[in-house]
Amino acid sequence: MLLRRTIHSLYPHATVRHGSSVAKPLSKIPHKYRAKAIQQAQEALTDYLHTVKTVPYTFAENISKYSVVSLSTVVSKVKFSASDFSKSLQKFLRYHPVNEFELFFESIGIDVNELDLVMPTRKFFLSEDRNAFDVACALYGFGIPWNKLGILYKEEKTIFDKDPDELGAIWKKYTGYGFTSSSLIGVCLVFPCVLNGDSEVEAVVSDLKRVVIDFNLVDDVDGDVDTWIDLCRKIKLFYNLGCKKDGLSDMIGRSKTILVEYSEDVLSAKVEYFLKFDVTVDEVMSLLLSGSKIFDLELTTQVFCVVGLLRHFGMDEQCLRIITEKYPYVFGKNRLANLPHVMRALNLNQWFFDNLKHGGYRLLKSYPVINPDEDYDKDFAESLVRIQSSRVPAHTLSKLQFLHSIGFGENALTIKVLKHMHGTSCELSNRFYCLVRNGVEFSKLCKIISLSPKILNQQTKILEKKLEFLRDEIEFSLDYLDVFPAYLCFDLEKRIKPRCRFHTWLMETGLCEKEYSLASIIATSERSFIARIYRIHPAAPKKYLEIFLSQGYDGL
Repeated sequence: MLLRRTIHSLYPHATVRHGSSVAKPLSKIPHKYRAKAIQQAQEALTDYLHTVKTVPYTFAENISKYSVVSLSTVVSKVKFSASDFSKSLQKFLRYHPVNEFELFFESIGIDVNELDLVMPTRKFFLSEDRNAFDVACALYGFGIPWNKLGILYKEEKTIFDKDPDELGAIWKKYTGYGFTSSSLIGVCLVFPCVLNGDSEVEAVVSDLKRVVIDFNLVDDVDGDVDTWIDLCRKIKLFYNLGCKKDGLSDMIGRSKTILVEYSEDVLSAKVEYFLKFDVTVDEVMSLLLSGSKIFDLELTTQVFCVVGLLRHFGMDEQCLRIITEKYPYVFGKNRLANLPHVMRALNLNQWFFDNLKHGGYRLLKSYPVINPDEDYDKDFAESLVRIQSSRVPAHTLSKLQFLHSIGFGENALTIKVLKHMHGTSCELSNRFYCLVRNGVEFSKLCKIISLSPKILNQQTKILEKKLEFLRDEIEFSLDYLDVFPAYLCFDLEKRIKPRCRFHTWLMETGLCEKEYSLASIIATSERSFIARIYRIHPAAPKKYLEIFLSQGYDGL
């Protein structure tokens, strides 16, 4: 425990894996001496790099301080003696040179498991290729923490190919814009591309200047480097969403209190939540940056009644009656965490989001905590009690939570659907979103599942192949699933393909003039199907069974 605390204090970015990486090479050293052994090794390495390799003391100390894992491997090669271990280390280093690049790259923050990706070939000493080291020294001189330089190296390696004087000129130019040292360090560590200094990054620098300088964020934040890194990460979060850049910096700048008051996790969670309404990134950005009060909304645990919320948002009774009759499986209670998908299941997501944009989030905040008896479904409640007292309640409850997450409410219809679904909640989710990704509209898919829940009992690859056959080979729109959702329930190789291809062959050869519907071709029982094609031609059943069904005829 003492060793781990020491490692953490000396190497704050070390993970548990790093801790075990240190402990294993030190296994021959008694536990009570290990922390002291690391400290002595750091002192010995600092002295070696400074006196023998003529590395300036500050940089030698940084390399020693932040290369604990690589240094522990060196320590493992020296015979331990509590009385003279320090001298033994000094002697070892003088006669057994260490790989200085390994120590250097680990010290600037490169994970030890990634060192092989960055180490120069056939080079051992920093003096053999000083450019990366010299750039690191220059960047450290600007105030960038030594053990964070690896961020720059991994994201923009070309920075370390530059002349330190060139970097100095770039840095001076940016400070001339009004950036403080801490703010500029934060900008560089989150947007490393700005240190390239070429024309392509000028737009990025201009946007950041607009947010940080022109909107006086630099005056509102009296923080250290870590504070500015956090702020810049929030700014980058908005840029990474892929929204249009025009006017984004102004929008962020005018809402700078959001950057200061809320954590990156909160911002990210809110963005993720509102994107679930299936609206554009720009719409979400406009909503979130319109005012900070929306960030105070509790959008996870609170329960709501679908009918009550729609009324609260102004839906008239006639529309409400139509919606209730069309999507009965959505109604009842649900959690606000599932609200976006509830609205998508009702095909009201854009309507609801537009309400939020025009101040409706205040309605959401003012929505009262519902009465436990409001929209109470007795059948659902009794079924829930039976599930909770069953042999494997957790498995069934997790599947029920999946249904709630895609918009199904607390009602008897949801329980009926649940009884026909097989697989874990994770598997069901993967299958559902596989269909959504492949073009099946969210609201329509929920409707299809309410009618044919067994659709989600199939593997994603099978579902994809069925959609591909429907869309590409027989050239049907996916909207046909509204009419014939059971299509997805039939076996592709033994039912769908042979029957469809046989029907196409009958039409092409002129044996059949009537074009049957897809549902009639597939859903008809085997006996009825054989009888039908016999009436078309007596030899047809033999042809179908021997060629199309048995041999998998593909028309080639």
